[in-house]
Amino acid sequence: MSHTPPSAPRPGTPRLTIFGRGSYAESLRIGEILRKETVGGALLVAAAAAAILWANSPASESYFALRDFTIGYEPWHLKLSLGAWAADGLLAIFFFLVGLELKREFIAGDLRELSKSVVPVAAAAGGVLVPAVIYVVVNLGSPETLRGWAIPTATDIAFAVAVLAIIGSHLPSALRIFLLTLAVVDDLIAITIIALFYSSDIQPAPLLLALVPLALYTYLAHRYRRFFGLKAPAAWFILLPLGLATWALVHASGIHATVAGVLLGLAIPVLRSKASGGPEAGPGLSEIFEHRFRPISAGVAVPVFAFFSAGVAVGGWDGLGSALTDPVAVGIILALVVGKPAGILGTTWLLTRLTKARLDASFKWIDVFGVSILAGIGFTVSLLVAELSFGHGTIQDDHAKVGILTASLLAALLATGVLKTRNRQYRLAEEEEKRDSDHDGIPDVYQDGRAER
Repeated sequence: MSHTPPSAPRPGTPRLTIFGRGSYAESLRIGEILRKETVGGALLVAAAAAAILWANSPASESYFALRDFTIGYEPWHLKLSLGAWAADGLLAIFFFLVGLELKREFIAGDLRELSKSVVPVAAAAGGVLVPAVIYVVVNLGSPETLRGWAIPTATDIAFAVAVLAIIGSHLPSALRIFLLTLAVVDDLIAITIIALFYSSDIQPAPLLLALVPLALYTYLAHRYRRFFGLKAPAAWFILLPLGLATWALVHASGIHATVAGVLLGLAIPVLRSKASGGPEAGPGLSEIFEHRFRPISAGVAVPVFAFFSAGVAVGGWDGLGSALTDPVAVGIILALVVGKPAGILGTTWLLTRLTKARLDASFKWIDVFGVSILAGIGFTVSLLVAELSFGHGTIQDDHAKVGILTASLLAALLATGVLKTRNRQYRLAEEEEKRDSDHDGIPDVYQDGRAER
């Protein structure tokens, strides 16, 4: 007599598979993004290391003099230090890419389906909430440091994929997409937190005025999407000035200017217009802009920010010991190294218990655990939030940076230990994925909006 095995789903009740394979085209696109971020991650680590060495060298005064050197036009509230220009200006490019990627994932990517998006979005939320709670618990006895609760919320995708490249991990595309989505979603949560909790002395007039260039920018990007896709200089001479005006007005309003970067990214259309053949005719403007601007973000904007932000004078072993025992650093380290994986893994596991979802047969929970630890590398956005929380050069800011650097290093080492043991299985899964892929879905190489088939 036949019977249904206990582990199999009952007939008529299909179960959602977590980390099932996405489309081959999406896998290739994600792979291209992560390759660029790998180079950016190497530059990021190099820039941060150079800053730390310089800040702790006999010539340390010259580093801080360079970081604090001011330049800009005061009447427009733009006379800023080089460090502030890097945080407010260059990081806006990084968040512009975040806006592009987020919109594309949920409109044209695999995550446009609720069944595929619910797990990484919920996991990202868990990976924000649990670290914040841990930080608050550690710092309950110190009200002045509670302001840093959002520091351990974000994942640094460039640093994370640099670690994957160093250890030679063949992480399957499903887990890579999960990691990238985690990073993008918690970056969005982080920028929302910055806008709501780290904005001060809001000025309504510039904020309302910012809507004018933003609206015109949005209209032109949608109305002439094909033109801007084919003519790269047109975007620089028409859209860029409108974007800069939006950024400057948002900055003058008291809201952190990186919020403008996200808004400008979300304003770019993802799909091609029906008149030009729909999405199958070639890449949309969002994908073209991502292709153009990601090297600028990964190769220039983020490393320069890291150089000006990561430099902290430790003050020898005694100073390092003092920093690492500060509740600020302790809270950040525990939140990123313990809280991040607990929040991500715990939320993912909970979804499988509360729904009909199950883990794809190709993976084990140790794989989710490894990626969750890797997500504990909080660097770029964490450094930004630390500066917003405590101010440049304060004791708390320095100790927060020590905590961020230490936690990121620990997360990288722990993730290496876990993922390295699974490399053989990942390599086999990668080979099987290539064999089973339908090559008719491979996207062409895009050059400034032109596609060759």
